Amino acid sequence: MSELFDAVDALLASRATLPPPAERKRLRAAHGLTIDEVAGALKVRRATVSGWESGKTEPRPPERDAYARLLDKLAELYPDTPAPAAETVSAPGVPVPATFTAVPVPAEARPLSTGSASEAADMTATEITQTPAPAPVAAAPAAVPHPASTTRPTSPSTSRRPGARKAAPAGTPAGGADPRFENGPLAVVDVEDGKVLAYCVGGLVLDVPAKSLPSLVDWTLKEAKLGQPKLSGPGRPADPLLVLTEAALERYGLPTTLTAEEKDAGRIPEGHKVIKQLARADWKLTKRGFGPWARIYRPAKGSERQCVQLCIPSWNALDPRFWDHAAQLPPAELARVLGTYAMRVMTPRGSTAVTSLELMTALHPPTHAVRDEETGALRQADTKTPGSLGTDPVDCAPCEAPDGHPVLNALNLPRFHVRGPSEKLFEEAYDWARPMTYEECTLRYLVGLDVNMAFGAGANGLNVGLGEPTHVKNPVFDPKLPGSWLVDLSHVDLSRVKAGKEWVELDGSLLPSPFTPKGDRPTGPAWYATPTVAYAQELGYDVVPTEAYVRYDNGRYLDGWYQRLRDAYLATMADFGVTDDLSPEDFLTAMDGYKGRDPELGIVITAIKATVKGGVGKLRERPRGEGWRSGERWRALERPTWRPDIRAAVISRTRINLHRKIVKHAAFTGQYPIAIMSDCVVYAANGPGPLDFLPYRDGKPLPGGFKLGVNPGLVKHEGTQTVVWGADVREQFDAPDLNLARSIKDGTVSTADNGE
Repeated sequence: MSELFDAVDALLASRATLPPPAERKRLRAAHGLTIDEVAGALKVRRATVSGWESGKTEPRPPERDAYARLLDKLAELYPDTPAPAAETVSAPGVPVPATFTAVPVPAEARPLSTGSASEAADMTATEITQTPAPAPVAAAPAAVPHPASTTRPTSPSTSRRPGARKAAPAGTPAGGADPRFENGPLAVVDVEDGKVLAYCVGGLVLDVPAKSLPSLVDWTLKEAKLGQPKLSGPGRPADPLLVLTEAALERYGLPTTLTAEEKDAGRIPEGHKVIKQLARADWKLTKRGFGPWARIYRPAKGSERQCVQLCIPSWNALDPRFWDHAAQLPPAELARVLGTYAMRVMTPRGSTAVTSLELMTALHPPTHAVRDEETGALRQADTKTPGSLGTDPVDCAPCEAPDGHPVLNALNLPRFHVRGPSEKLFEEAYDWARPMTYEECTLRYLVGLDVNMAFGAGANGLNVGLGEPTHVKNPVFDPKLPGSWLVDLSHVDLSRVKAGKEWVELDGSLLPSPFTPKGDRPTGPAWYATPTVAYAQELGYDVVPTEAYVRYDNGRYLDGWYQRLRDAYLATMADFGVTDDLSPEDFLTAMDGYKGRDPELGIVITAIKATVKGGVGKLRERPRGEGWRSGERWRALERPTWRPDIRAAVISRTRINLHRKIVKHAAFTGQYPIAIMSDCVVYAANGPGPLDFLPYRDGKPLPGGFKLGVNPGLVKHEGTQTVVWGADVREQFDAPDLNLARSIKDGTVSTADNGE
């Protein structure tokens, strides 16, 4: 009889009710799960789960029952409750853009193909950097002049100054804006004619009744309706951001500039009268104190946070290296720049590098809420969210540690010892150049190509470690396993390599080595990240590691980060008329002076690029101004996002992607680069533009080579100088291999470029 009951149970399980395919995907994304994570838990292939979510296939027992249980639990946590439609208010004579409501980039790591993970790993550089059309992103709020003298009906907290329209913040759920944040993610607070005004995105202006900074914080949390919805299911909404102009600083008793001592400390003194006002009102500051990016909060009660962030441009909060001239903009224009960035990337949380790390964490929160089975209440889980880096920092492997890291103390290295390649992982971007050949000197021009968002493209689809390293002796190399490998690659001969399935003959003396940043051929064993070793195999050579630190807990942690920044970049470039459907000729024309068409959006593009590079660099932040001594821990080491191994993997992949294109180009054309600086490569050519030497045929590029276009991983024209200019500056500095890629954009060469 029991066998009959088992058979009946099997029949029931085989008909377990499942939600529609679109709902399956929504539930998974709401919890921040990737397709790979679901596939791993159910012990099926990635493509199988993808088929279930697309409706192409249906699960069968025994996986069906487990899949149904997973979806039931997720449905309890994330019920489908559509938000109200976004409201749009238009002032007379002010047109409203077609759409302001943004569909958020899903928190999961979206694949670029519907194939298996192994198929993705085998994609060529060109294929892996080709991206589909970006998810809808909020339109950039139009630049709005200072309000005119007419009026319009307003809510009690809205200024009667006109010329405003509301824009839904990016990241809002499909179906409408979040009413809690209907006025956008941030406001620029200014004082005009004795009145305090808050300039929001889309030109909305609010009257601010607050007379002191504590009351301004209260007003922001209770009335201003500022903030941004969470970017992933397990995450939390972004705190409202207030940008204080110099006039606002004076109004609220704060200095308009910092003294030299305050700049060094990064904050105003703790005894300042405004800090005392905050303390009397039970507001607290973070450990960093009251600086250019101050956070003012009260301890959270349950799931309710009370926190406001301040940005103070005149205290150098908006570093001109990354924000250009944003700090000098009028309030309405500054609100447009920061608002566009916030809606397309996220609300700034500090520098672009800090914001980049915060974006990684927001898309993969370390913990998530779970429902108590007894009380039904939600509480934070004690274990980390799958696919995240967790809440606890992880020590790197000794070979991954920068000099002075405490993990090196156990090695008892001699004082002033300089670690070599066999002791230290040294994955960095290219800084390589060579003398020009006689044939190259007979050509007229030097043309620079720049890879769009190169480090973002390098992170796309990259499998990185999520947990601690495991030390392995004499390992068998696995190109899918992230880690650091001690292996001798000195036998790789660039004069004969595989390009695809065929061996090709090249002039190896004119090529940089793909294994070192300076392009020198390795002389013995050295530590490399997984993408570098995998490329040696791809070139047709055997690799035999003698030691490794590998990470068995791994995943495509950076996919969501890359996709969010990619979509922000492409949406902003589209505002300039630079889209992914342009011919090579039209693309070059559209790129010519594009920032001059809208200087404010030009600032946004600069900030987005800085967010990509800064986030990668921040993964291995060094001690700064902390009274640090070698061998001691520094503040950054306490972050789960202090991960030099992830940084090394991204840089390795980026360098390899570029080298692969160079090899393809050389094999087909016989042309070799004369200089490479990070993501810029310079060729000698007879014409002044990229199309004078790139092998396009009928508008189609060389497969696997350089392709002109706006997508990350494709290239644009960086600049052109003459061959005579290159010869002159090298002679001037008595450096036949001076890196001309540093100066190809505008021709300006300094002694710093020559290492002096």
